[in-house]
Amino acid sequence: MSKTANINLRIEPDVKAQADAVFSSLGISITDAINVFLHASIMEGGFPFQPKQPRYNRETLTAIQEAKDIMAGKVEAKRYSSLSDLLEDMDAEDANA
Repeated sequence: MSKTANINLRIEPDVKAQADAVFSSLGISITDAINVFLHASIMEGGFPFQPKQPRYNRETLTAIQEAKDIMAGKVEAKRYSSLSDLLEDMDAEDANA
């Protein structure tokens, strides 16, 4: 049996849970996935993919900022008492766009 080395890393619990779900569905552990990543990085001589910043259009960036403001309590989220009220508001927004 070969020796192993430990790597300790900190990661957000939600990210870990999501990654665990993804890799479990593939039948591997997070440790196995990290080993695959490291071996692929060695074979490629760097990242086994091209790291990029996501590019969002203005509408998406505005929606992301609105969601952050809602979560931070800076903006109150819209609430509707019925589906028809929601659809009516959406129709009004489309008409004004």
